[in-house]
Amino acid sequence: MDFEDDGLEEKGREPHGWVKLIPLLAAVVLIVIILLIMVLSRRDGDHNGSGESGDREEANHTVTDSYVEREAGAAMGESPGDSAWGASDDTDDLSVDENDPQEEAVQEQGSQVDLAQLLVSERVQEQQRVTIGIDVSRYQGTIDWSQVAETGIDFAMIRVGYRSPEEDREIHADTNARYNMQEAQNAGIQVGVYFFSTASNQEEAREEAQWVAEYISQYRITYPVAFDCEGYEREDSVLYGLGKEKRTDIAIAFLQEIYAQGYTPMFYGSGYGMTDSNHWDMDRIEQSYKVWVSQYPALPYPQTERSSYEGAYAMWQYTNQGSMPGISQPVDVNVAYFGYEDAADAVNGQPPDHACADVEALMHFVETDETVTAKEATNLRDIPGQGQDSTVLWTLGNGETARRTGVSDSGWSRLIYQDRVCYAVTNLLTTDLSGSVEEPDNTGEPEGDGIKTVFTDCSELMTAKIETNLRALPSVTNPEAVVVATIRYGDVVVRTGINAEVGWSRVEYGGQVLYCVSSYLTPAPAQE
Repeated sequence: MDFEDDGLEEKGREPHGWVKLIPLLAAVVLIVIILLIMVLSRRDGDHNGSGESGDREEANHTVTDSYVEREAGAAMGESPGDSAWGASDDTDDLSVDENDPQEEAVQEQGSQVDLAQLLVSERVQEQQRVTIGIDVSRYQGTIDWSQVAETGIDFAMIRVGYRSPEEDREIHADTNARYNMQEAQNAGIQVGVYFFSTASNQEEAREEAQWVAEYISQYRITYPVAFDCEGYEREDSVLYGLGKEKRTDIAIAFLQEIYAQGYTPMFYGSGYGMTDSNHWDMDRIEQSYKVWVSQYPALPYPQTERSSYEGAYAMWQYTNQGSMPGISQPVDVNVAYFGYEDAADAVNGQPPDHACADVEALMHFVETDETVTAKEATNLRDIPGQGQDSTVLWTLGNGETARRTGVSDSGWSRLIYQDRVCYAVTNLLTTDLSGSVEEPDNTGEPEGDGIKTVFTDCSELMTAKIETNLRALPSVTNPEAVVVATIRYGDVVVRTGINAEVGWSRVEYGGQVLYCVSSYLTPAPAQE
């Protein structure tokens, strides 16, 4: 009974504790079985090269590591199929989810140019940022670099020279190159340079590069040294008929030599010439060298953010019609997608000699050798101009002689007087050394303003060829012939009279009747 009572009493109690663990144990066993199945399935999938995984993070690591392994293998001459990540006949298979939007980009990376592998000088630390600059030559005249620096530009690409396309094939320095490098550097503007090449073979290209490296060695050249070759499609060019492969060989010879000399090389070309390798083998050039593309959109940067050129490029020349304080002529403007915190040191530690501007840079002088005197009296100036930067050195009177060495179509003569180069207005000089003063035939009645010079009436819009003074009287020696205004190219005056004999024009400007030397004027451009 007690036994039975015990049994009846047990039925009314809770089950023993281990009984409650049975469902939990069953769940654990089931989970273990599922995990074993997954592991076996995963292992079998790996042997089949599927590379699939339910773990997204693991899949991402597989992509990254597999790509690095492929790149390392390629560098050692291995094919992607030989890597430790499995033998696959498909060299583009990176074991990624086909739906992964990054897959296409990863595949393209294998054939893209690694910008870090471009040849860059180790003398300066390059940074990836946007910088704005200009490129200049003697055709911009004498530049006031302090004014240019105040605009905030970062760099200037300065032409250092060119090879003559004529038979002598000599290399010539740009006549303002040293001055421009010196003054831009002093103004705190970082400097790069370019050379206008007409090299017809690799030997000439290397010669040009060596000349450039020597020429710039005493300056702080931070931005690249560029190869610029144009005009090769003209029949009179020494490069006419060369195929693009030979032209590319020549360019690469120059660029490689520049790199060997310790500078960053860069290739300059037009967007058209480089598109689809029309004129240059860009596949070869882009592999190792920075590219500077010239392409002018309807709207300049930054309204147009990028060049339409679809190849790789590091610098974009987006206009040749820039204007800024300190430069009297239109200037090319560029955006670079790199920059430098500090300027590079000069390769040659010896400081360069002080350079002066080429005051004849914007003028073409025909060489001559003759003795001249003043028709009456004329000022001899230190530069061929009458601006505020011009200084009167002497006044040459009739009967006093000077040696004329050049005549410019801008209206100036280059003279040697007292062993110094100076300049005078051509129309005020004569080769008649008889000592008689040339008097214009002004027998007519004086004009209403008291001016005895007779002017032939006319009415035409004129502007200065470069720069000219407008005076109260048609004279440079009369004390009353004060300078009332100075006009520059683009400033329009109305010419109302001209005297071809004495070389003066009567003009209206700012509501006044003034006078200037006729040879300084040119017809004003058509107004839009």
